Amino acid sequence: MKENLLAAIRGGLVVSCQAAAGLPLHGPTFMAAMARSVAPAGAVGIRANGVADVRAIRSVVTLPLIGLWKDGDTGVYITPTAGHARAVAEAGADVVAVDGTLRPRPDGRGFADTVAAVHELGRLVMADVATVDEGLAAEQAGADLVSTTLSGYTGGPVPTGPDLDLVAELAKRLAVPLVAEGRIASPEQARRALEAGAWSVVVGSAITAPQTITARFVDALAAR
Repeated sequence: MKENLLAAIRGGLVVSCQAAAGLPLHGPTFMAAMARSVAPAGAVGIRANGVADVRAIRSVVTLPLIGLWKDGDTGVYITPTAGHARAVAEAGADVVAVDGTLRPRPDGRGFADTVAAVHELGRLVMADVATVDEGLAAEQAGADLVSTTLSGYTGGPVPTGPDLDLVAELAKRLAVPLVAEGRIASPEQARRALEAGAWSVVVGSAITAPQTITARFVDALAAR
């Protein structure tokens, strides 16, 4: 299963179908429709947040599904505990995305404990990290994939573009696949991430967030 899944997403685009609470597209019905929309266009996988969304998307697409559970919005909140991870796996995720940073977790347990819990269910773990050291540590702890998701989001100002330097460095040093994610806003940036060594690329807001896409056009017109 692992080899087939990794082969299925290699060199391709994983679309992150997420809409936060309060947004018009929030909820499993809309996110399942979003996943159905991008699948025939060539997406090789879907990334989704929350047990309900993961379950709904699993029922309508057969693509590899990366699931997570955002609990809160500060500190370690992406699938923060082994319990969150098990719930996501049981909802139908093929891969469970977990905060792989070195920050303390709300249950006091280590990242390796969550990896073990997911592997017991026969699923893979993607470690969302912010630095090279975190990526290497996550690999040592048993992560099946490492993603640059959290680069720029663990302190200090948030950069405007993707961290392609981190992509290149981790791709060079890891034995497991490195996934590029975070602030990838154009096809050109996605292509550059693959050229930097990424196994695959995750894009979210630039494809699935109408408010973000619209704002980019409005800003461009206002600056004429």
